[in-house]
Amino acid sequence: MALNPQLYANGMPVAFVGEMFVLARDGVEFEVDKIPGHFSSGGHVKAKGIVYLSNIRMVFVASKPVGNFVAFDMPLLYIHGEKFNQPIFFCNNISGLVEPVVPEDQPRALYSTHSFKILFKEGGCGTFIPLFLNLIASVRQYNQHYARPVPAPDAAPRVDPLQAAQTPVEEMMRHAYVDPNDPTKIFLQQPASESQLRRRAYHSQAAENMN
Repeated sequence: MALNPQLYANGMPVAFVGEMFVLARDGVEFEVDKIPGHFSSGGHVKAKGIVYLSNIRMVFVASKPVGNFVAFDMPLLYIHGEKFNQPIFFCNNISGLVEPVVPEDQPRALYSTHSFKILFKEGGCGTFIPLFLNLIASVRQYNQHYARPVPAPDAAPRVDPLQAAQTPVEEMMRHAYVDPNDPTKIFLQQPASESQLRRRAYHSQAAENMN
């Protein structure tokens, strides 16, 4: 994960080179733990907002900041233990774990695995769930050497989360089922951005030009 990724003024995440956005889902509630600066709540943050899904990552953007928490970036290659839950008395949700994106000059042991939950508070999730599960399965299959969660601290070379951009997703998007009760917005063409800047790494401080 990466806390507070770069966003445009309209809340859209600044894309990486090779990134293709698949969908956007508004009206969700997001929960995550171990967020720095939220000691009074034990590092647990809960916020309402919108989820963006691409061929590289899933990004939650809060409607209103919660302290220092504005957005949360989860590389698909770093997510594991994902589960679709359908409780009887509560709303449908996805839960899972995501590993941190650790800067190359820092030890993995300083960063903890996060647990997260996405609750679908407004409308169904018949479009979102199949697309998310199919995409994450495709990313793992295409990146065969990354078939399990990030290894124990410093036990093996780190995997570049941007290599997920190589996964072909166009065919999956063309045949996606659209649930009329699910307000998920599928991007049949890429959303217009405020510039042509593209990021090339998770830890660069400024977006880089495609050229």
